[in-house]
Amino acid sequence: MRKALLLVNLGTPDKPTYFSVFRYLREFLTDGRVININPLLRFFLVTFIIVPFRSFGSSKLYKQLWTENGSPLLFHTKELANKLDHISDYDVYYAMRYQKPSLKKVIDKIMKSNPDEIIILPLFPHYASATTGSVFQEVQKYISKYWVVPKITFINQFYDNKLFIQSWAEKAKKFDLDSFDKIIFSYHGIPNSHVDNVYFDSMCSDHNCEIAITDENKFCYKATCYETTRLLANELEISSDKIVTSFQSRLTNKWLTPFTDEVLEDFSKNDVKKVLIFSPAFTADCLETIIELGVEYKEMFLEMGGEELEFVPSLNSSDSFVQALSDIVSKR
Repeated sequence: MRKALLLVNLGTPDKPTYFSVFRYLREFLTDGRVININPLLRFFLVTFIIVPFRSFGSSKLYKQLWTENGSPLLFHTKELANKLDHISDYDVYYAMRYQKPSLKKVIDKIMKSNPDEIIILPLFPHYASATTGSVFQEVQKYISKYWVVPKITFINQFYDNKLFIQSWAEKAKKFDLDSFDKIIFSYHGIPNSHVDNVYFDSMCSDHNCEIAITDENKFCYKATCYETTRLLANELEISSDKIVTSFQSRLTNKWLTPFTDEVLEDFSKNDVKKVLIFSPAFTADCLETIIELGVEYKEMFLEMGGEELEFVPSLNSSDSFVQALSDIVSKR
């Protein structure tokens, strides 16, 4: 049987220029699963208010991020797909939910190969409607237009895969964990309304998502993030009093808390001098890890009196992550 494996990441501008960033942000923020408000209001806010102003600052940050290979997220995803293609029995492809290579063009290429099965693996460890849910919706939109639809397998989260956790532990062991006063596990934030929408007749706050995974909260982004922290802390044998789970990259104060920058501010007031940050929601280094954590938060912490802030690089295309993805696909 001919099987195709499609890896999907979030996306990146083609270039670190104002208009390229504008196109990327406009496509991203007009997605109804990202900003779930009235479509006309969303279009107006995004097109005429948010994106025109945000693109100026973001393009400057992307210029700091850019390398001779282009966008780190793009070239790490490409390298990951190439490595996985060499060790698997699948034809491995990669695409971006927003911008290039587009899902439509890559799906067209896959369908022309006439596969018996297509396995869709969004590279987001934790399910969220704005990421994994959006990928599934977009994939179904394009594939459903074909007369013949092969078997489609979706993998919606993999945060608890043992090899995935071990891949992060391998990265972490390159640091002297005992030398840090505190260790932060910082996840990309999402609006509180997004986790509330997971539940049919209650709210996220009713489910003790910081404590454990249950049948009710197993697809709650907040719950799976906290569980990832516990799994990593156990794997690395880090005591619970040394770790904090937090959320970064917020747009408003109605997003998941605690906010990572406020955690760092609180540390500075309580004589915490050395901090290590993980960001397990990101499988490839990008603006949020390299610039936000590695530059902006580091400068902020040092200015407030901290002595050291280091972040653990993402899994990118490491051999251990390649093996983890192979295991995840084989257990689908």
